[in-house]
Amino acid sequence: MADSNPMTKSVQEIILTHEHTDFDALASLLAAALLFPDTIPLLPYQLNRNVREFLALYRNQFPFRHPKELPRGKVERVILVDTRAANLPKGIQDDTEFIVIDHHSLQETLPPGWQMWSDAVGANTTLLVEKLIERAAPLSAVQATLLALGIHEDTGSLTYAATTYRDVRALAWLMEPERGVNLAVLSQFLQHPLSAEQRALLQTLIDQSHFTDFEGHTVVIACAEAPHYTSELSTLAHRLRNFHECDALFMVVALSEMVQVVARSTTDAIDVGQVARALGGGGHPRAAAASLHDLTPQAIRAQILTLLQHYGLASVTVRQIMSVGRPQTLTPNQTIDEAAVLMRRYGHEGFPVLGKGADGSEQLLGVLTRREADRALNHDLGNALVHRFMQAGHVTVRPTDSVQHLRKLMIESGWGQIPVVDDAGQIIGIVTRTDLIKLWDETTLPNQRKAEINERLHRVLSPAQYALLQLVGEEVDRMAYAVYVVGGFVRDLLLDGKEEPIGAMDMDIVIEGDAIAFAEQMQARYGGRIVPHRRFGTAKWLLHDAQHPVRAQELLAHLHDGFTVHDLPANLDFVTARTEFYTEPTALPTVERGSIKLDLHRRDFTINTLALSLNPDRWGELLDFYGGVNDLNQGVIRVLHSLSFVDDPTRILRAVRYEQRFDFAIAPRTLELLRDAIELLDRVTAARIRHELDRILEEARPEKSLQRLAELGVLQQIQPELTVAPEVHEHFARLRASDTAPALDPVVKAALQEEPLPRLYWGALVLHLPAPTHVALIQRLGLRGETQRLMAGLAVLQENHAALTNGPLAPSRIVKILDRATPTAIALWLLLEVEPALTEILTRYLTEWRHVRPLLDGRALQALGIPRGPLYGEILAALRTARLDGAITTRAEEEVLAQQMAQRA
Repeated sequence: MADSNPMTKSVQEIILTHEHTDFDALASLLAAALLFPDTIPLLPYQLNRNVREFLALYRNQFPFRHPKELPRGKVERVILVDTRAANLPKGIQDDTEFIVIDHHSLQETLPPGWQMWSDAVGANTTLLVEKLIERAAPLSAVQATLLALGIHEDTGSLTYAATTYRDVRALAWLMEPERGVNLAVLSQFLQHPLSAEQRALLQTLIDQSHFTDFEGHTVVIACAEAPHYTSELSTLAHRLRNFHECDALFMVVALSEMVQVVARSTTDAIDVGQVARALGGGGHPRAAAASLHDLTPQAIRAQILTLLQHYGLASVTVRQIMSVGRPQTLTPNQTIDEAAVLMRRYGHEGFPVLGKGADGSEQLLGVLTRREADRALNHDLGNALVHRFMQAGHVTVRPTDSVQHLRKLMIESGWGQIPVVDDAGQIIGIVTRTDLIKLWDETTLPNQRKAEINERLHRVLSPAQYALLQLVGEEVDRMAYAVYVVGGFVRDLLLDGKEEPIGAMDMDIVIEGDAIAFAEQMQARYGGRIVPHRRFGTAKWLLHDAQHPVRAQELLAHLHDGFTVHDLPANLDFVTARTEFYTEPTALPTVERGSIKLDLHRRDFTINTLALSLNPDRWGELLDFYGGVNDLNQGVIRVLHSLSFVDDPTRILRAVRYEQRFDFAIAPRTLELLRDAIELLDRVTAARIRHELDRILEEARPEKSLQRLAELGVLQQIQPELTVAPEVHEHFARLRASDTAPALDPVVKAALQEEPLPRLYWGALVLHLPAPTHVALIQRLGLRGETQRLMAGLAVLQENHAALTNGPLAPSRIVKILDRATPTAIALWLLLEVEPALTEILTRYLTEWRHVRPLLDGRALQALGIPRGPLYGEILAALRTARLDGAITTRAEEEVLAQQMAQRA
């Protein structure tokens, strides 16, 4: 009789999920086990409390096993659900297959060979339930109830922003009567009943709740003494906030050894995280906590009221619109010519003028505007000194000043650029009329979208990545620097839903200060290794370097319970905020340290000039100095200034790449500037153009960009014969589908898989071009060796097309020709059906003829008494030819032929 105990079988496949398992992860374990019935679903070591209590009642209804119950043996396949990392048991080997089923957007590159099954839904369980629906899988009532718990918990019972119609549809299917979901069990484990101890404290908190109105929002501060209380407080905070229906709640409970503050908020106007940090705790704008000693709840309540006034949503201040960092300045004895050069270089409308005061200290003497400089130049007074034409005076503002105060100063002084000073009177930034004008559109205010952006960050980053960015912000704050995430990450974050998932930690972290010094501080505090590039003021902090490991205990203690080093990204890149200018067209820029505003101004297009603040007091603030948000909303690619393409003509190729990737349109003026600058591509190095073309070939549908570049005449400018043939679109599509093409010979598939897809695109692009053009293109772009070999192989096929098709050739003649081509070039020719008449010949070469070799080798020839020398090569070639043409078939026949050739030599 067969053994009926599944645990005595050889282990083939297992299912794993993350530690601190919630219902979505547990339900995913079950659903995966139903879809893959030969697998063993293993429970993690750490389960959430409600999950633990659920399993205490119903575990015998499920196929879950503890890791210790896993028998020894090789694990052939691991299925990871609701995670990309788990505690792996013994038995994992190098050839173990991994499949990831995870609804979170892909944040990192998976190891080679791993398979990914993902989609943007609210609950991971939904992905698996959809497959159960397709299979009409039968479910017990207990199974259906667990699956429903998974969807309910991770979508907030269909109320969270990430919820999709697919979650609703999957839950509706589970709720159909024949599946028997138990609503009482759902309610029990989604809303835990309170213990007697919790109910008593909740009533006390209700009775001792104090209400206050804060800028139109209702805030409740509830205080209680509970020295013998032992249960968790977070559940009570949720119940108390719902009971009062308030906008923010601060629950202050005196326990036996401390006073615990638990805070919750439903509005951006009240950032409870800032209040908690001021009390010595921490958290997020919507949820935070703090532990205090030697204070009464009433004293803490008074502190909270004071902190609310300080950290609440105030009117717009100078800090929110200023450019941070010391601005470019002039001295009174510089010439107007020198000032004009700086104005053109940095694009500023004016500069503060600094000089020495009576006590020898640096003082603000006035401001020189572009208008005054131009007036002096029009009168041929370029050699005149700055102090003759500047607007004299000492006009400054502080970061905390209101915008109303700023407007008043500008009107009274006539200054359009006013320095911003700190409490010591040192200049820390500048604010201009342009900054004021941007306030007309309140959506561009840095703090107007903080809650929305914070929610998006939570959605696209893993908890460990999110916490790591928060730590960066806190550590930068210690050095009195400002820190921002800028560029493509922010752009894609705001395009969330319109584009593929964001590569979360592929981001530029720009620091207004010394990025290398900051990286060195992080290394000193938490370990790891840094790789500085002092010329550019950048540093890479490596977190997974085996020779320089991070000090996990110190680092993880600042993040969150439950994280491991493996949850962290491989590295973070820190960049010093800088500005750059071009001394001549197409030359590489000269780089200087600058502010975040200058750093963003050096970028290519407005949609890439967005920045998010990471400093704790400004977390999630969006900086949009150049209209990037509006252009994102309008679907427009726009340069920042009229010389953008002249400064860097490679931006021409990037403009088209972004236009086609996002299905945007290049703005009319930008398109005009682009066309005017196309000829400048002739002055750009081969490596820079090749890099941009390689980036295009890495896009999801690169043929769209290539076609657009051909329409604009860009490809022809790069190489006159370079065009996009009509069949290129079809050829590129075939290449993308080659892995799954059922009719394609496996040998052809294997040959294609030896090369990355972008390189195969190069082959398909030049396939219709004559061989001399291949050579010219290789020289113009300095194409790499692998690409050159592929193109050379295609040229061989083109040059010998007539010989291969005009008449029957002996196999040896065919092999002599095709040995000069690469297997990938031949496979590409077959895939794209360039010449159907060659299909049989090329297929036989790949599958049969190229592998034909004589049985004899050099040692065998030596054993036959044939002297060593060049004759060996001639004999072996002749033996291969004879075998290919069927003239010989046995080893004895090879020996005879070899001896005959030796005698004739």
